[in-house]
Amino acid sequence: MSEPTWDDLETWGKRAVTWGVGYHRSKRDLPVRAQVAPGDIAAQLPKAPPENGEAMEAIFDDFEKIIMPGMTHWQHPRFFAYFCTNATPPSVVADYLIATMSAQCMLWQTSPAATELETRVLDWLRQALGLPDGFHGVIQGTASEATLAAVLTMRERTLGWAGNEAGLPGQHPLRIYTTDQVHTSIDRAIWIAGIGQENLIRIPTSGPLKSMDTVALNTAIETDRAAGLLPAGIITCVGGTSTGACDIVSDVAVVAKRQNLFLHVDAAWAGNAMLCPELRDLWAGSELADSIVFNPYKWIGGQFDGSVHFVRSPEDLTRTLAYHPEYLKTHGADGFINYSEWSVPLGRRFRALKLWFLIRAYGLDGLRNRIRNHIAWAETLCEKIRADYRFEIVTDPILSLFSFRATGLDDAGQLDFVERINSDGRIYLTQTNVDGKIAIRVQVSQFDTTKADVMLIHDVIGELL
Repeated sequence: MSEPTWDDLETWGKRAVTWGVGYHRSKRDLPVRAQVAPGDIAAQLPKAPPENGEAMEAIFDDFEKIIMPGMTHWQHPRFFAYFCTNATPPSVVADYLIATMSAQCMLWQTSPAATELETRVLDWLRQALGLPDGFHGVIQGTASEATLAAVLTMRERTLGWAGNEAGLPGQHPLRIYTTDQVHTSIDRAIWIAGIGQENLIRIPTSGPLKSMDTVALNTAIETDRAAGLLPAGIITCVGGTSTGACDIVSDVAVVAKRQNLFLHVDAAWAGNAMLCPELRDLWAGSELADSIVFNPYKWIGGQFDGSVHFVRSPEDLTRTLAYHPEYLKTHGADGFINYSEWSVPLGRRFRALKLWFLIRAYGLDGLRNRIRNHIAWAETLCEKIRADYRFEIVTDPILSLFSFRATGLDDAGQLDFVERINSDGRIYLTQTNVDGKIAIRVQVSQFDTTKADVMLIHDVIGELL
């Protein structure tokens, strides 16, 4: 058979688009979580690669028959587990264009439009979030990459920019301060940066938002300094993955300034809600931070991947990450940005195009309306579950995230209940740990969900208990 050519793209591109439209029209009829056992998909795949090319018809058929039954549907309107990786029609179109051009946008000269669009679109988002002019944005692959970049900058700044050159051996241990409510990506950033798990200091939390105790934070920093250790930075949490925990960033910022420490705000999910001015009290003080991260794909439909990372000092970031071999230099031009110098990977996709399409297609008001609806529906559902004697609310809603338990079940029973819910297929929830006990976690952020989808949660859990 003949090899695929670009002439074939018209046929298969149309088929893919037709399939995609049908998928989104019918996704409510699918079980949210994949209903397969470990090894089911692998058993249907040949153990050796084909020596000769196969027909696209056969490949597409196998995609539908083998792959799709093993997919959990993150675009399902009743996906209430984790945080969503939302896709929207405009961002899908943009991603198709990105894939078709397949540009490597590491330097201004390798695609000037990609660099200049990224600069402009991220400034749109800075304005939309109410952040001051002093912040500059870059698109990282994920919040994990942004957090790693922040931790590396903390390290270098504390070591007088000598860590990359001289390494960490012989240095006094560096200390990073956070709470037990932050994402595990913080732990991994500490490992990769060579700082070590023992030097990630967990500060106690208190109050309904499980906020960092700033008195304990200040004491820990001063104790470490007195012991000859090197405090380097603080990582705060706004909208923690488990229950939506939020540090009082303004109070933490006072300590950070007093102690001359780098302050990073992880608002990967909740940062999206800051498009709504009335919700910004939740991250008040973030304008004082050195860096902030949020993921548009987790709520407003920016589509995975692509994480927005704002920094107060691009110079500190590039001093930490930039490398200038001759083949990466742009000659004969001034005033340009090479965003590969702002990130850990050298290679960069044209992610800004997705955000440009998205923001222009929906407008900020369209995106805000979805956030407000999701929060209101989550609050209504929470009260419905609270009124049902068979359940108890464990943590109240923070934005659109809350948790509950089935009354009378121990931890093993809660886990078994979650598995029954997800095996049923109509909704998808996950568990978390709250104060040492298992709770069932609900979060509403899927772009196409409706109030009826959200209210169905109560019906399903009541039926399956």
